[in-house]
Order: sequence, then C-alpha cells, then structure tokens
Amino acid sequence: MKRFYLSGQRTFRNRGCEAIVRSTVALLRDQFGDVEVLVPSISIARDSAQWPGAAEHGVRFVRAYLPPPARYWVQLQSLPLPLIKRAGWPFPMPRWLRRQLESVDAVLAVGGDNYSLDYRIPTPIMSVDGWAMDMGKPVILWGASVGPFEREPEFIEPVTRHLARMHFVATGESMSHDYLIHKLGLRNVIRMAEPSFLLAKEPVDLTPFWPSGEGHVLGLNVSRLVERHRRRGRNVHAELEAFVRYAVKEHRLGVLLIPHADPLREDAQGGDACYMAPLLERLADLGGAVRMMPNTFNAAQTKYVISYLRFFVGARAHAVIAALSSGVPTVSIAYSVKACGINRDLFGSQETVLQARNLSMRTLRESLERLVQREDALRDLLGQRLVESQLAARAAAARISDCLC
Repeated sequence: MKRFYLSGQRTFRNRGCEAIVRSTVALLRDQFGDVEVLVPSISIARDSAQWPGAAEHGVRFVRAYLPPPARYWVQLQSLPLPLIKRAGWPFPMPRWLRRQLESVDAVLAVGGDNYSLDYRIPTPIMSVDGWAMDMGKPVILWGASVGPFEREPEFIEPVTRHLARMHFVATGESMSHDYLIHKLGLRNVIRMAEPSFLLAKEPVDLTPFWPSGEGHVLGLNVSRLVERHRRRGRNVHAELEAFVRYAVKEHRLGVLLIPHADPLREDAQGGDACYMAPLLERLADLGGAVRMMPNTFNAAQTKYVISYLRFFVGARAHAVIAALSSGVPTVSIAYSVKACGINRDLFGSQETVLQARNLSMRTLRESLERLVQREDALRDLLGQRLVESQLAARAAAARISDCLC
C-alpha cells in the first residue's frame, strides 16, 4: 500500500481545500488502489466531522505544522530587506513531523495557490516540502496555480531553485504553466486540470432554502477578499444589491447566496456567510426570491447545490470550479491568476472573467447578459472540456507512479 502526505493542507474551513483533498484522494485510489493519505489538520475533530467517511477512503487526519512564529516571520519577510526575503524558513523541523514524512512514499503539495504571493511570501509552506526533499522523498506540486513572484524580486531565485528540486510541478491552468517555463525557465513542469474539477457530488435537500424564480436560479458567491481589490470609494454591497435587484426584476431569476469558506456551523463568524449577511438583509423586501444556502454543507454537498443553478457568479475559485465542472455558465470575479488561467483554458478567452477591481452593478449586469446570450454554447463547451480535464488529471496521477519506481 502506498502512503502519501498532502502538504500545504491545514483546514477544511475553505470548501476549496476540502474539494482538492477529496478529489486528490479519489485520483490516488484510482491509480494505486488502496492507499493511505495523511491529511494535515489544525482541527482533526472538526475536519473529520466534515468528512465522516474519510477513513473508508484511506484518509488519516494528522497534526498540521503551524508553528507560532510563522505569522511573525511572514510579516518580517514583507519588509524591504533583501537578505530576509532570500532567507527561507529558519526554524528546525520537529520530530513528530519528521516521523510523519519518513513514513510516506511521496509528498503532494496541495492548496491551490499556496505557491504565490497572494498570502505573502510562502516560506512556512515551502519548509515542509523542502524538508521532505532533503529526506529524499518525491515531492510534487499538485494541480496548483503558481506565482507570479515579480512583486518580490529577491524571492524569485530561491523559489525557482526550490521548485526545480521537485520531481515535477503539475500546474492547474495554462497561465501558471507558461510562467514557470518561459519566465522561470523550469523544465519539470506539466499541465493537468485542477483536481477539484473531479469532485463528486453528495445530494442534499434543496427545498428549505431554494429561492423562487420563474427564470430559475442564479448563484452568487462573494467574499471579504473582494474588498481588498475594490476601487476606492466604491461600496461593494451596494453594487451587489443593485445587481441582484436587476437579475430578479429583469430576468425573473431567483438568487441564491452561496458561502464557500466558512466554519461548519451556522453561528460561525468571519466567513463568507457573515460577509454576505448584510447583503441578504438589504434584499429582504424581495422575499423568497433571494435566499442564502446554509453554511453547514461540506464541499461535495455544496457542489451538488451549485449544480442545480442556471447561472453562477462567484469570487471563490473553487466555488467557480464547482459550477464550471457541473456545466453551469459562470462568471469569475477574479483577484488572482487562478481564475484567469482556468477561464482561458476552458473558453479560449477571459470573456467570462470580471476583475474584482472592476466590480460594479454595470459590469455585473453586462456579465450576466453575456451568460444569457451564450447559455447553450457555454454549456456545450463545458461538457467537452470536463472530459478533457478528467483525462489530464488522471494522466498526472499516472505520472506519480514514475516517481515511486
């Protein structure tokens, strides 16, 4: 039996992380049969509750490496000090983590966009992969978006050297693939589909929260991250409110607000549901036409809900992937390279991408109109691309076998 460690994973609070883990485990089982997959967690009890059948799939939740100095070190590396930016991770590997890594056949670095500057310089995440490579373990960056790193030029050389040591880097979209090859000069790069395109659905009862709407239902996901990229002076909730009223009035659509990064309980604070709650209050006069999906669903259940939508507009990358992989015509509110690359790969353009800095009632309305006009063509194209994505993901899983010979 082969054993794998999924580095870069810490919590299922973001359903996208959960979707990557579930889909990766399924791909590994298809390729190798029975496997054991060590999934790091900062709350094993909570993540186990979110995936009750995990053990049946060979998953064992283990303690995640999240040392207290990580936050302070990342903040220090954000200062304009070249030597600090090149310094890497200065802390020793704990013995318990060494035992975990020694027990596995390979390490898959997951997380979607951990190897980027979206969350500052990622040296704490790189540390685990670096230690595994020092131990002679095959390390694979799995289905990821990577970079760009030009905002921190002193970091480019160390991260390039680090990525070059991996057995291979499997990028989840073409923009990262091109960047690694043509900008960083790496030769160990392959293309695959983002693994969560293969996430299976888990049925739930839609009746308690499904909106009314003669024109079916539009899904909407926005997060606090959008606020970081908005134009100065623009009220995001006011723009979203005006857009939702337009969709309900002009297209007779019901609108379902969909949280995708939340603790698995209704009273939790700080996630997507908390951010969208004021929007729901502003739209209370529309009654049952606008509702919010409970934030108690796991990733597979959330994808099931999304699959019943007619259209989707989303900011969270994996909410968008859940829609696209279900054949739902979708607009991506983009604040990273991931959404741009995925849309270019699926549609050959970024026509269905709305940059977060340009979000307004007008741009949202124009985006919805494009979905309405091209609905059938988009559904047909997504059906074709899904088959291609599945084949690419399985080919990447087969490539792992070469590392284990």
